[in-house]
Amino acid sequence: MENIEIMEVAMQQSAHDCSCTAEDFRKPENSVHESFASEAARKYLKLPHICNLVSYGTNIVACGKKELLPEIKKFIDSASSIEHCFETPDLYVLNDILAKFGARVCFMAEYFLPDIEQVYRVDAACSYEMRIMGPDDFAGLYIPAWSNALCEDRKHLDVLGIGAYDNGKLIGLAGCSADCDTMWQIGVDVLPEYRRRGIASALTNRLAREIFERDKVPFYCAAWSNVKSVKNAIRSGFRPGWVEVTAKPNAAIVGDA
Repeated sequence: MENIEIMEVAMQQSAHDCSCTAEDFRKPENSVHESFASEAARKYLKLPHICNLVSYGTNIVACGKKELLPEIKKFIDSASSIEHCFETPDLYVLNDILAKFGARVCFMAEYFLPDIEQVYRVDAACSYEMRIMGPDDFAGLYIPAWSNALCEDRKHLDVLGIGAYDNGKLIGLAGCSADCDTMWQIGVDVLPEYRRRGIASALTNRLAREIFERDKVPFYCAAWSNVKSVKNAIRSGFRPGWVEVTAKPNAAIVGDA
């Protein structure tokens, strides 16, 4: 698989998530689309979106409630740059628009895609034993220590993992969830006393390779402020792919967004 194919797969998935076409992310102009539920969307998304902004760097594709779209279109088209739409102070303007519909910005995330050459160039060696793990091995691991690698609310999507062991003790775990038909998302955890030893990047890289072996595209998500996670993505052979800003109802943000 080449990088251009990986990008095509990602854009097609974003098209399912945003009720548009993959070509919309390549156009020079921005676009807005009414959001609809889709069986092909990432399984953890709660669709339809109130408002969701996505950029692969060329433009902004927005989707959301039909009655919001005219104001959202005006907002993204009036920004001085793509980047400004995804940061303050412009996000305060977006929140003012969303407030009319009882919503505000909730999630801001950067998504990483594998650079195929880098993934296979990175030294994935680890000074600790690494084991391939499957769903049967995850029983009993749905605890806070492994909450990035595994998701208790969506156990049925946790399909593959790589564990690092120190004399039989699990000290690090990278897991992936089958969030959509073509792409599996990687999350990783390392016990605090074993961090800064290259374990996270070794696990993430090894899992990415295993995902490719299963004809899926691995992807990785990090909050912009999570410097450690972003560094791990880069060390593991991943590169920035796209960014998203997602709005949620006020009640969901106050509760358990």
